[in-house]
Amino acid sequence: MTHPIRRIGPALTGALVAATLGLSLPAAGFAETTIRLGHVLPETHSWNIAATGFAEEVAKATEGRVKVEVFASGQLGSEKEVIEGMQIGTIQGGVIGSGSFQFVEPKLGIIEMPYAWSSREQAYGALDGQLGSELAALLDAQGIEVLAWWENGFRNITSNVKPIVEPADLAGLKIRVTPDKVRLATFELLGAQPAPLAFGELYSALQQGVFDAQENPLSIIDSSSFFEVQKYVSMTGHIWGAACLTVSKTVWDQISPEDQALVKAAAIHWGTEQRAMVAKSDADLVATLEAKGMIFNEVDKPAFVEALAPIWEQQTDVYGADLINLMKSYRQ
Repeated sequence: MTHPIRRIGPALTGALVAATLGLSLPAAGFAETTIRLGHVLPETHSWNIAATGFAEEVAKATEGRVKVEVFASGQLGSEKEVIEGMQIGTIQGGVIGSGSFQFVEPKLGIIEMPYAWSSREQAYGALDGQLGSELAALLDAQGIEVLAWWENGFRNITSNVKPIVEPADLAGLKIRVTPDKVRLATFELLGAQPAPLAFGELYSALQQGVFDAQENPLSIIDSSSFFEVQKYVSMTGHIWGAACLTVSKTVWDQISPEDQALVKAAAIHWGTEQRAMVAKSDADLVATLEAKGMIFNEVDKPAFVEALAPIWEQQTDVYGADLINLMKSYRQ
């Protein structure tokens, strides 16, 4: 008499194989999981420091059932490449600037609309609340699990040509921007000549004079040594950006619900730590970068806000009235 293997469920089959081979299965049939987590920033940046802490906490909390290996400085590819890898399951995780997800889900751009947030705390409230939940659901539909919302910070403009004080100062300036439509439209509206470029190529492009200017948070200006190839820092604070700690749904579904809860708790804990690092570094970095030769100046922010107001109307069809109204409820 034969006993068809198809009558045995996959969990039981795995248990039988494990018993035969003298192996043990963690957590009711869920295999041990290794997450290769990539990001594009240097090892000295808060993303990497927090990701390393996250990895250590996950390993300890799950007793080694989930392991995280952190790869800094674009070792796993550009942000676009990491996102694409997560969607097809060839890359397990990443710390990604929220704006970089726009090529798979345009509505993620709402976080980085010009002058959307009056303070980082206002943005935290939205992303830790319903806005963050709805945006995470959109990425879930694209095969990506958001573990926690971390921070990129307020972006400021650097230039090796002149200080930027009012919008007219950007006229004709060749500026590198992130590869998303809203960022390009923002600087086109300001009269600049924006062009996208992968972050890993930015330092050499500035060094070679391909661009006159770029825009990034102070922490990135410092950790990426842009002070060596840029002179002026104009404190536009034109965009606050989030960072998304994400994993591929393919790998996420291999982790037991109990361990998923532990991983998410570690992600949120290190998100709080990472946000605090960014806030502290912003307070200290002006003096640090001035000591490295950079010249700081304030800008006419009301003039920038007025000049960029049309961007909001242009994006209404992209984000939809419901999402825009939800965001407005956090901005009041």
